[in-house]
Amino acid sequence: MTSATTLLERLANAFPLWVAAACGLALVEPRLFTWFNDRLIVAGLGLIMLAMGMTLTVADFARVASRPAAVVAGFVAQFTIMPLAAWAIGRAFDLPAPFAVGLILVGCCPGGTASNVVTYIARADVALSVTMTTCSTLAAVALTPLLTQVFAGTLVEVDTLGLLRSTLQVVVLPVAAGVVLNRFAPAAVERVLPAAPLVSVLVIALVCGSIIGQNAAAVRESGSRLLAAIVLVHATGFAVGYAFARACGFPMVAARTISIETGMQNSGLGVVLARKHFAAEPLTAVPGAISALVHSVLGSLLAAAWRLRP
Repeated sequence: MTSATTLLERLANAFPLWVAAACGLALVEPRLFTWFNDRLIVAGLGLIMLAMGMTLTVADFARVASRPAAVVAGFVAQFTIMPLAAWAIGRAFDLPAPFAVGLILVGCCPGGTASNVVTYIARADVALSVTMTTCSTLAAVALTPLLTQVFAGTLVEVDTLGLLRSTLQVVVLPVAAGVVLNRFAPAAVERVLPAAPLVSVLVIALVCGSIIGQNAAAVRESGSRLLAAIVLVHATGFAVGYAFARACGFPMVAARTISIETGMQNSGLGVVLARKHFAAEPLTAVPGAISALVHSVLGSLLAAAWRLRP
């Protein structure tokens, strides 16, 4: 390993520090990150997915398809552990109604794109993660409204076409393009890949900083009780998701992937749904904004630890 590659590796391993620094700065001076708008976020995540695709082959996805049990287990964990945890912890912390509903809404959302990035940085099973994210996102069209109705007593509508379009643009097409590049331009891919983890880390830091910067006032005013509840929900997702996967007999790499996929939600979707369906209660969107920070920091800590222990 060359000195340049070693430096890139060490900088990528500092993932939690990059994310924490970006979020801290965004709270103090939001304008440092709010320029990284929604369009740039989509482009940045697409770039990361392209890089991840370049580490994969068609055989990787064929392997996942030939052993679908892990996908099913991740799917079950995603839509049982997180909604139940959000509902139970919201009640245990006696959160005000807008915060409790917002927390439940986040728990009922599918896995987020960031889970694929964390899986990539953690050296877990990227093909499995991408497959699970795609499946949970497709199922969210029906399950997110249904689970929100069950746990929060409120029916929300999901923009089906919008959700499918964003999944196609941000996840499926860039990953497919990366797989094609890996197949037909391996030499070029080999030159680019050493820098890809660090680029991914920096983009995620910008995404987190942007989300927190856009909601800085609400985050500062939300209080420690809401923050503690959100931390506990995501920590439960990571821990119980891992324990569930190991109890099902899956190997450690698959268990890590299921853990990440369970603990990391599409918090952005939660914010959008809260703003759309609870416009009279703007505080309902606050848990989603804080969730984006919390699961990114917790996920980055896991990624850093697991990256050092392949």
